[in-house]
Parts: sequence; structure tokens; C-alpha cells
Amino acid sequence: MGTKNRLLSGMALAVLLFLLLSAACSTAYKATPLPFKAPSAHSNYTRIEGLELGSRAFSDEKETAGIFGFNIIKAGMLPVEVVFSNTGSSEFEVNAAQTFLEDAQGNLWPLLPYHLAYERATQWSQAQAVAKTGAKGGIYGAAAGALIGAAVGIVTGEDVAASVGKGAAVGGAAGATLGGAAGMDGGSARREIMRDLQEKSLENKKIAANGLAFGILFFPAEAQSAAKLHLRIADVQTKQEYSVQMAFEPPAEGSEAEKPKE
Repeated sequence: MGTKNRLLSGMALAVLLFLLLSAACSTAYKATPLPFKAPSAHSNYTRIEGLELGSRAFSDEKETAGIFGFNIIKAGMLPVEVVFSNTGSSEFEVNAAQTFLEDAQGNLWPLLPYHLAYERATQWSQAQAVAKTGAKGGIYGAAAGALIGAAVGIVTGEDVAASVGKGAAVGGAAGATLGGAAGMDGGSARREIMRDLQEKSLENKKIAANGLAFGILFFPAEAQSAAKLHLRIADVQTKQEYSVQMAFEPPAEGSEAEKPKE
């Protein structure tokens, strides 16, 4: 092979390397819309003072991963959705300090404070990003190194197979290191997660008169099960409070929620 042809082959491999690395870029956390059903569609439908309520607990990891964009239970949170239909003239709000989740053993769990919920979500997201980006970095680094090695072998006339092997080894190590470091940059993901959880959260949201409202209450995943929601509702105008208990249906047999925790 002539010098010119070797140079052209090296350039072609360089272009292929650029395309390969461009395809390696991973996407950041993306917020997902959360649909809901009317209170009457829930098995624990309740009505107090013109306010209709229904709730459900998200205990299936696969379901929550699809709904929240990441495995929120693995991240340390057990989400409970509450839906309201206010047919009266009063405005209501949730008393978060007096709202609890009862597990299958009868233990009561308070809501996770905002800062803990955000911390758990972002730590999980960051850990996944590091693992995923690091693995991709190793794979793509090895491939890139192999291409570089091949290019060097072609241009210099050295043994191409040996150059490919050396390049793959060096590229794999460098790619894993740089990929992991890139995954550590979770600033934008953290902000997106915080904004998404805040929008989905039911805390500090008013339930307007003659309107629908819904949101998520985040409890610690250490509860491992959700048997009943102890919800405290307050009338914003009169300050009168109402206690509501809503039981959840047990998880379907064979679901992810039924499987023992490792």
C-alpha cells in the first residue's frame, strides 16, 4: 500500500472515530408528564365536605420507572398519588406534618422532607449516570483506540493487528476513566429532577374551589409497603381540619412489589 493510500485510510478511520464518539453521547434526565384518574375511579374513593378524594400508591418498580423517568423506589422514595375533586366553595390544603403512610406491619411513616427527596433522587441519578457513562466510555474508548491503532498501523506500515490491540487496551482504560468523570457532572440533571419533583409534589398546593387537583406525596422507600394513607386536610378559610384514611389494594400477585427485597 502506498503512502498516499495509507494516509487516506487513516483519514477515513478518523472520520469513523468521530462519528462513533458522537453517537456515544448519553441523554440527561427528562421529566415525564403524570396522568391521573378521577377520585371516583379509585377503590378508596372518599368524600368529605364537598371534597372528593382518591389515592393510589406506586409500589411497582417497573411502573414507577416508566412514570417518573427513573426508578424512584430504588432511589429511596415511595410515591403516593392523591386526586381531589372539589365541588364546594371552600379551598383546602394538605397538612403535611400530620400526613402519614401506614405500611403492612402497621408502622407509620412521615413524608420525606423536600431536601431529602431531592438528595435521594439526584444521588441515584448521578450514580446511574456514572455507571452508564463509565461503561459506555470503556466500550467506545476501546473501539476508538482500536481505530486509532489501526490508523497508526496503516500509516506507519506496522503490524495492523498488533496496533489495533494496543489501541483498544489504551482506549478502553481512558474511555472508562473519562466517561466516569463526565458522568459526575450532574448539575443540570439535579436541577431538572428538583423542578420535576416539585411540580409533581402535592405539598404546599392549594385545592381550589370547584376544581380538580392532584399530586404526589413522597414517603421513604424504607416503608417497603403501602397499606393505608392517613391524610389530614385543612379548610384554608375556616382552618378546620379533617382526617381521612384511605386503604390501598394489595399488589397483584407476581408483581415487582410482591417480590422480596434484596
